[in-house]
Amino acid sequence: MYRKLIIFMSAVLTLISCKDTATGVGTAPMVSGCYSRLEKDTLTIGNSLIERKFVWNGGNLMTCSITDKVSGKIHRFVKLSPDFVMTSGGGSGQDAVFSSADVPQTAVSPAHHRVTVTFGMGALRIRREFRIYGNSPAIACDTWLKGSLTGKLASAVENNADRKNIEFAEDMSSRPVSAVLDRVSLAGNHWHARAVEFWDVTDWNDNLVAVRDIISYQKNSYRGNLLFMQDGVDGSGLFFLKEAPCSSVQLEYGGADFIADFGTFSVTGPGISTSDITPDKWTEVYSCALGVWTGGELEALTALRKYQKNIRRHVPERDEMVMMNTWGDRSQDSKVNETFCLAELEKAARLGITHFQIDDGWQVGKSPNSAVAKGSFKNIWDNPDYWTPDPVKYPHGLTPIVDRAHELGIEIGLWFNPSIQNDFEDWQKDADALIRLYREYGIKVFKIDGLNIPNKKAEQNLRRFFDAVSEATDYQVVFNLDVTAGRRGGYHYFNEYGNIFLENRYTDWGNYYPYHTLRNLWQLSKYVPAEKLQIEFLNRWRNADRYPAGDPFSPENYSFGYLFAIAMAGQPLAWMEASNLPEEAYGISSLISVYREVMNTMHEGVILPIGEEPSGRSWTGFQSLSDERSGYILVFREADPEESSEVRTWLPEGTRAVFEPVAGDGKKFRATAGDDGRVRFALPEENSFALYRYEVR
Repeated sequence: MYRKLIIFMSAVLTLISCKDTATGVGTAPMVSGCYSRLEKDTLTIGNSLIERKFVWNGGNLMTCSITDKVSGKIHRFVKLSPDFVMTSGGGSGQDAVFSSADVPQTAVSPAHHRVTVTFGMGALRIRREFRIYGNSPAIACDTWLKGSLTGKLASAVENNADRKNIEFAEDMSSRPVSAVLDRVSLAGNHWHARAVEFWDVTDWNDNLVAVRDIISYQKNSYRGNLLFMQDGVDGSGLFFLKEAPCSSVQLEYGGADFIADFGTFSVTGPGISTSDITPDKWTEVYSCALGVWTGGELEALTALRKYQKNIRRHVPERDEMVMMNTWGDRSQDSKVNETFCLAELEKAARLGITHFQIDDGWQVGKSPNSAVAKGSFKNIWDNPDYWTPDPVKYPHGLTPIVDRAHELGIEIGLWFNPSIQNDFEDWQKDADALIRLYREYGIKVFKIDGLNIPNKKAEQNLRRFFDAVSEATDYQVVFNLDVTAGRRGGYHYFNEYGNIFLENRYTDWGNYYPYHTLRNLWQLSKYVPAEKLQIEFLNRWRNADRYPAGDPFSPENYSFGYLFAIAMAGQPLAWMEASNLPEEAYGISSLISVYREVMNTMHEGVILPIGEEPSGRSWTGFQSLSDERSGYILVFREADPEESSEVRTWLPEGTRAVFEPVAGDGKKFRATAGDDGRVRFALPEENSFALYRYEVR
């Protein structure tokens, strides 16, 4: 009891002495204004936008304040407790080691500052690495564990119906959550929060985002990868981003991602079991980032996006693509061969395609999805030639395909399915196969399909596969990470490796509805960088008979250009065989050409949804905020009878702007933004669109 009192009093005294600013010894070299310092028992990490101070506590850090340097708001913590907890309790750490370093820019990662704190808690060794970027109001933390941890990590969820009714103050106590990735303990009783949950497995799900708005009261749990917190008194806010798969597919999921208890907010669910922790190697848990903002929704979303854009550098010549993948016409592997691909390339070039991807069927091995053979993914490496070009289909290898593609200004991409058996134990063989294809043919884009991540070992081996390919190819390879089925990375995990192949939709099955695709991108773009999502557009002339007669939302009711425009905020994916297109389809080549001129500038901005949620009868779209005075607006008039409508944008009320048409059916105009940034747009026909470049004047 005496020892606990000493620890408590020491923490209180440290909290009182935790100053708002600090200078002096121990300051690490800076990257774009980033810094860290350990002075006595206070660790400080910050940049020009955010600063977080910790009580050292033997390395078992306890945050005492977070400062939003833009607004000047200092969030002083009302109680001290360790930020990271894997077991009940949490005293001082042992054998703590602190280091910091500037990490130079790589082909994938921007330059940033890294702070490493390693310490022990009994038989468990913990390593926490903080990442901070110069232009981001957020600090991320990656955590590894080594040693041993007995028992079972407690579930985060506690049913309120199983708790005692509250008649006395002590009735409000609740059992602690064993696993905490990070937490804040904020003053005030008027904290509002928004939890955002995501779903992938898009072969089965077509509702990918759900938002729950709450007022924090007592101890309750919430699901999601994002939690925005805002003080109802002064408007200051923070956010947590849990860098993990979607809640429904996380490893060892305890039923919740966040715990809210008045002003105390915690991130829970590390994605491991105690058996995953071993003395001989470091095991990584799910990461999280903590950011600050003040103001309204735009400020919150911009703060989040500034962090997200640092996870992977967006290099135009590597990451921008208008891709064609022929699988969308459902021929599967029955057509792909040298002759077919060469013919498709000629037509793809006419359209303006930048990347032509050969899906399943280019290889010797036959998958279960083969239309010509009964294939399997089991024991792939029993056939050492599984991932070599089929000599019957491609008698000259891929060389004629690659050479002609380069003459046409097109990159060739391939489909690949890693060997999932025994938790990806053959990851090195898989990696060697892709490295060989890169070195022999210069293949830089691989669609990664068929993943299923059942446990931590599988996740670790899969990451080894990605890292091995990336390192051997000087990070020139881009992975299109398919999220259509299985237990995969979702929207907030493995983001450093490439972009996201969002969904399979087919006219053959009558499940491709353009406004559904637009709605999925629109909803996701609020919380996920749209430029990281591959968005499909299909051949509108195929399979009209697969839709109910008179269906107003079937693809045949939309122009081909409109279908392409739906994908422009993301990475357009021509999910079709060009040989099945009628001649009139090539009329969109001018639209694609204009889009390619502006796509990188548009994607460099913060892309957010505007207008109403797409329903088939809405005025809707996207805004790319390049800076405070310029950007792009892509607006859609769905099947709405009105020729003009006020569309809610992210322009401040009273802003005067000039809107110059770039593509589509819009005309130049000037407008002053009204309430909620509303601007009146006019489009001549139902199911039409316009892309504008705007400037504030």
